[in-house]
Amino acid sequence: MVVSALSFLAGLMLVQQFPILPDVKWLVVGGILAGIIAWLRYWRCLFFVVGVLWAIVFAMHRLSDRLPEQLEGAEVQVVGTIADLPEQDEKRVRFDFITREGVYDANQSGQQLPAKLRLSWYYPDQPVKAGQQWVFTVKLKRVHGTMNPGGFDYERWLFTEGVGATGYVRPSPKPVLLGRDSAWSSISVWRQSITDQLSNALGNSASLALIKALTIGDGNSVTQEQWEVFRKTGTTHLVVISGSHIGLIAGLVYFLMLKLWAWTGWLAWSPQKVAAVSAVLVAIFYSGLAGFSVPTQRSVVMLSIAMAAIILQRNSRPFNTLSIALFAVLIVDPLAVLSAGFWLSFLAVSVIVYAVSGRLGKLGSVWGAIKINGVTSVGLSPLLLLFFQQVSLIAPLANLIAVPVISLLVVPLSLLAVIIMFILPALANKLFFLVDTVLQGLWWLLAHLAEIPMASINHALPSYWALLFAVPGILLLLAPVGIPARWLSLVLFLPLVFTDVKQPEAGDINMTLLDVGQGLSTVVQTTHHLLVYDTGAKFSEQSDMGQSVLLPFLRSQGVAKIDSLIISHGDNDHIGGAVSLMRGMPTEKILTSVPQQLSEYAPIECVAGQSWLWDEVKFTMLAPQQAFVSENDNSCVLKIQSKYGTVLLTGDIEAAAESWLVETYGEALKADVLVAPHHGSKTSSTAGFLQAVQPGYVLIPAGYRNQFGHPHKDVLARYRQVHALWLNNADSGAIVVNVKNNVFAVQGMRQAESKYWNIK
Repeated sequence: MVVSALSFLAGLMLVQQFPILPDVKWLVVGGILAGIIAWLRYWRCLFFVVGVLWAIVFAMHRLSDRLPEQLEGAEVQVVGTIADLPEQDEKRVRFDFITREGVYDANQSGQQLPAKLRLSWYYPDQPVKAGQQWVFTVKLKRVHGTMNPGGFDYERWLFTEGVGATGYVRPSPKPVLLGRDSAWSSISVWRQSITDQLSNALGNSASLALIKALTIGDGNSVTQEQWEVFRKTGTTHLVVISGSHIGLIAGLVYFLMLKLWAWTGWLAWSPQKVAAVSAVLVAIFYSGLAGFSVPTQRSVVMLSIAMAAIILQRNSRPFNTLSIALFAVLIVDPLAVLSAGFWLSFLAVSVIVYAVSGRLGKLGSVWGAIKINGVTSVGLSPLLLLFFQQVSLIAPLANLIAVPVISLLVVPLSLLAVIIMFILPALANKLFFLVDTVLQGLWWLLAHLAEIPMASINHALPSYWALLFAVPGILLLLAPVGIPARWLSLVLFLPLVFTDVKQPEAGDINMTLLDVGQGLSTVVQTTHHLLVYDTGAKFSEQSDMGQSVLLPFLRSQGVAKIDSLIISHGDNDHIGGAVSLMRGMPTEKILTSVPQQLSEYAPIECVAGQSWLWDEVKFTMLAPQQAFVSENDNSCVLKIQSKYGTVLLTGDIEAAAESWLVETYGEALKADVLVAPHHGSKTSSTAGFLQAVQPGYVLIPAGYRNQFGHPHKDVLARYRQVHALWLNNADSGAIVVNVKNNVFAVQGMRQAESKYWNIK
């Protein structure tokens, strides 16, 4: 059973590595091959082939429900229902919208829209709730997200969620509210009612977001600062409803029903069977509260199999139970393999089952619980490094304190309060007050633990070879007592610990123009130093490019500190991520043309003439020297020069600053690589400036289908006139430039690493 499940999983995983899906005719070939293998009774090979075929069929079906290219950018009238709890910030509300019908422009023929859209509504004039039925006029685009090394693949996430297009609600014509589903016909409406009641009961309490996360699986209100504390203390799993929460509640109900039913003396049904059925029903209820998220679905399946064994009075081997759950989850949703939660949850259970068999002794003891906590931390460490490039060193201590508090107090009391909140609101409010008090005390402790030096370590993205060695290392380390040469596990861990990140040699320049949408952020690395030029935009108090793109990229590269941060000027799309970046990583020096906007960080004003030498690479500030009327023209302009080539970073300068640079520096402006001024706007990249720079490559930091129309077609024509090759973040994702031995290697991530779900 275990090998068959793993074979099926391997087949699914193979398909997820494809850059494009095979033609339909290969499904026929695969079907014939499967028939031959079945006839030969090579069952394990059969499961692998069936896994491949099922993954391809499912992916083809999912890709067929995407926005037609001809509808991109068009205004479309849609009728449908808000599917789940909306995400709200100070500017917009964002939600998934299930369409009933779509009309494309009155003068055009009707077009089929995707079944599920992800929409943003800016400054809505009405409350937006789950289950509401609306008529919207929307502007849609195909699923597209930023694409960066070490970054979150938004397109993959939308694909796994079944979202076929994204867009925003147009204010005119005015949206029309048609009605709302009843609470009994929609789980989403039920969850919305609960979250509204929670907000009324807890007001502005700092614990509200955590209680919502623990009761209804709504983590949208958890702040970035809170997530950072959870990451540093290794307690993120405690605020995401998963197998541990559902298993705990089901276990409590099983124990209580077992005792209560035996006490009643009604023995027509055995207490064990009644307790098992009750545990499954409660698990389904809790999973419904969490919106039937994928982790809770897995937990319900696993629990149901275990309880079925009790009801049928059959012994169930733990790994067989886990294998059946794996089959069930992957048959329903083969794309689950693309989520970190899938791997973390199944591996956590596997590690515990493996370690329990022969090493932990009595699990009911405190020492047994401590051991489970320890082996889980060790067993999951390779995956945590792969997915997050961060491991908490204080996780065992933090979990030893937090797990009992959350499991035995917070979750049971919160769920009890949710159950009675509509019939005994006064009692529910008292329970919520008690939970709030407990959580505030726990939060105080976790926040102080997170401040301990070396509470967590960041690590470069490990190679697959290092992970391959780490797996047998974990098996050997957690093996039963008596297995010889267990010390070899430490040797097998060494490639993971000492991940080799190749550094540029003296005189080399490694530059990455990160994909931050309509904004700019560039990272320049030499042998021993690193510079960040601009940080992308800030969208809300909880979202900016420093947090979502820059920090994950730097951590994936094994970077521990930033030697210099340059903020070219004060526009949001250049300075917006700076504060998050500096909070997340030590920064030695800050240069900017707007020191007043970063005054608390003691910045240095950038002026023409500043220069420094790093590892045989010279950095020279060419501008600003005089104050221009336009803030864009006052951008810090940086020239990076080595014996192998030159790079010019220009910020948002336009014609006036470009003219001054040509007059002041002339031929000294010549550069092999130019980051396009002002995102390729019509008012920049003038002919005279390009003639002076004579770039071989122009890199354009522009967002996909941005509202400004960058880069302008006239500018692209001027690039062609000077015979420059140009790449755009919108089409290429992050663009990596390696300057070495007079050779320029320029590559876009979207072309090099895209998978079949990414827009090409």
